[in-house]
Amino acid sequence: MTSFPTALGLSAEQAQDVVRQAGLAPSLHNSQPWRFRLLPHAIELHSDPQRRLPAADPDDRELWLACGAALLNLRLALEHAGVRPVVTLLPRLTAPTALAEVRSGGQTTQAPEEQELYRAIPQRRSNRRPFLETPVPTEYRHALATAVRREQGWLYVMKCPELGALEGLVHRAHRAQMADARFREELGRWTGRPTGAVEGVPAAAAGPQPEPQDQWVLRDFSGGEARARVPGKDFEYEPLLVVVCSHHGSRLADLQAGQAMQRMLLTATAHGLAASLLSEVVEVADTREELQRLLGGTLYAQALVRLGYGSPTPATPRRDVRDLLIND
Repeated sequence: MTSFPTALGLSAEQAQDVVRQAGLAPSLHNSQPWRFRLLPHAIELHSDPQRRLPAADPDDRELWLACGAALLNLRLALEHAGVRPVVTLLPRLTAPTALAEVRSGGQTTQAPEEQELYRAIPQRRSNRRPFLETPVPTEYRHALATAVRREQGWLYVMKCPELGALEGLVHRAHRAQMADARFREELGRWTGRPTGAVEGVPAAAAGPQPEPQDQWVLRDFSGGEARARVPGKDFEYEPLLVVVCSHHGSRLADLQAGQAMQRMLLTATAHGLAASLLSEVVEVADTREELQRLLGGTLYAQALVRLGYGSPTPATPRRDVRDLLIND
């Protein structure tokens, strides 16, 4: 086997770890739609058009969010390796799939709070199981909001009077998607994956199948494999629901929002919190627009996230790190 390519003065082992950490980012149905080109002077982040999900994500907005999350991981991993990352988003004079170019700004020592986020990368999970009713402390909520602001985003915490309207939007979006045969087929291909799969959502990480009394968790990731819940362990009645928002609507904003979302998710992980995304409401254009009006009309809703205290859940599978490379 040939040695791993290097970049930015990293050793082959360091370069491999940097790409591996970047590839642990969350993505819709764990599709992992990113690729990396390692050059002596730069690391390029590319989208992978072969991993599009056209039924759930027809405009590729969530694909860009996922790649933004991978970019945040890449930045943290480079800092951990002693390289100060200098990022250019949407670089010119590169391939159409290039979303970011990362160069070295010299040597650096990673700050303690960034080290904490780096350590959280392999611990982060999408937890699709019921959470406890234990409220998230105010100081933790402030930390999550600060994390999003650091990446030029805004975190909107849903208030009790707004939850009824939001619940209606989530259910309406879910019904619209499940009425689409293309969406059902796509969901079936990417969920309920068998042991040994390197992509998609395995049944072990799917959580219990939704039941009629469930208000918020509606999408079934089990692939038809029955997964009974513990008696009396319904999904929480009033979860902490937050919306990661951008201040404008553009491809650049999608990429920035992905970084903001991932910094928030890693901050949540570092504070012992569990999280899962309720994607349907932002995937359906009509309900996404209504959600934005519910937020006041000036923010662009990028991701609806459920947060709380949950039980351990297994990691989703990952592709081999070498399969993430673009080899010229």
